[in-house]
Amino acid sequence: MTEADVGALIRDYGLLIIAPVAVLEGPVISVISGYLAKAGLVPLRLVFLVLLLADLAGDILLYVIGRKGRAGMALPWLSRFGVTRRRLASVIRAFRKNDARILVLGKLTHSAGFAVLLAAGMARMPFLRFLALNTAATVPKVALCMAVGWWFGAIGDRVGPWLLGATVLTSICIALFAAHHFRSRKRSDT
Repeated sequence: MTEADVGALIRDYGLLIIAPVAVLEGPVISVISGYLAKAGLVPLRLVFLVLLLADLAGDILLYVIGRKGRAGMALPWLSRFGVTRRRLASVIRAFRKNDARILVLGKLTHSAGFAVLLAAGMARMPFLRFLALNTAATVPKVALCMAVGWWFGAIGDRVGPWLLGATVLTSICIALFAAHHFRSRKRSDT
């Protein structure tokens, strides 16, 4: 398969690939999509709309899971990321007092987004309010992530080798840190 073949596949099927992946991981795929738009492989406005809708769909799914009370089933898995029943309960209490601020900050920080979106449902935040605030936070987030990809597309050829080395080094460091963290945690549990 040549580079031209890959480009043709992305042009023909890129949005079909981007949409479901963006439901799971919006920011990363938004950066990649910005780069693809800069390269002319996907239409900028259409990919922005697809990313926006996919990101909102994923957020609505988490909201519904929280609203239906299914977040408790996910707690064993979430605990690996530091989300405990106590922390989730404190987020829900805070949410009931200051839902707009917490939702927007959680959405923009991304790392807290999962718990905040579940908490929005668990706190019974009205759906239309959730949707309006979430959309208001999602639009600039997607635009910023795409802008990063667009900008990187302009300098990618010049910094590609350096970026590849930095990415490999960072990945190794993250893997070593995660392995150490899980080992330490396993030892403290026994």
